[in-house]
Amino acid sequence: MKPSPLRYFRPTSLPDALDVLARLGDEGKVLAGGQSLIPLLSMRLAAPPALVDINSVPGLDEITVDAGTLRFGALVRHTDLERSDAAFAAQPLLRRALLNVAHLTIRNRGTTVGSVVHSDPSAELPAVLTLLGGSVVAQSRAGGRQTERKIPASEFFIGPLESALRPEELAVAVEVPVAAPGEGTALVELARRHGDYAMCGVVARAVVEGEQLKSLHATYISAGDMGSVVDLGAEVGAVGADQVDLDALGAFARKVVETDGDIHATAEYRSHLVQVLTARAVRAAVDDAVNDVRKEAS
Repeated sequence: MKPSPLRYFRPTSLPDALDVLARLGDEGKVLAGGQSLIPLLSMRLAAPPALVDINSVPGLDEITVDAGTLRFGALVRHTDLERSDAAFAAQPLLRRALLNVAHLTIRNRGTTVGSVVHSDPSAELPAVLTLLGGSVVAQSRAGGRQTERKIPASEFFIGPLESALRPEELAVAVEVPVAAPGEGTALVELARRHGDYAMCGVVARAVVEGEQLKSLHATYISAGDMGSVVDLGAEVGAVGADQVDLDALGAFARKVVETDGDIHATAEYRSHLVQVLTARAVRAAVDDAVNDVRKEAS
């Protein structure tokens, strides 16, 4: 199949792009990487009256680290962020997540901000952004005045394929905090084939001071409520980093994280994966945190 008839706009500056979006309102759909949008258009699962192609807008392909914040623009491709040494040093979890996104050909074209905005509960980036407490930077323009707001991940994801981004707004960038000393992260998922959407995944973040576990949180891919963070540290309590009861944590996660069945996996099987993968992700995140503490001390 082919896309339905539509109007096509290719602005060459950010103000022009925002003006077009303001005029179009609900009728406009932004095209950046297009790795999710174009298949939807081709299968006519989406039929927007107009496309706003932002690939000629300068300044949206930058990766910067400043004042404890890593920022990447709307045209930064997955592979650009994945291969950025500065981004990896600032927040290693992003590279760990991006290596699980689809296949290299798709990552060469797809944008990380676009993956966030698409708000797919089966995708890695929404879960990562939520766990890190990052924000989506959105800009709009009305009456010749350009405005910007930062939407925390906790408020951005409303539901599956639905976000808090307004029709006239453009997500120009995503910001995440730089990893703190003693912070460890991990992403563990299970898919039928490498590059497929995960049947279940767990993103974990641990903070260790000395040999003591200070905090432990997780978010879930293809399971649980989108945009929610599970405080596993409250279940663990104050223990040494080498004393975490992984079996108990996995059982706790299975109890509190809801799952649904579909053509790929039953709800019961997903709950089993929540339990097993939580234990694996926590172990990896805690080990990463402990290694970071030792690296800082050396």
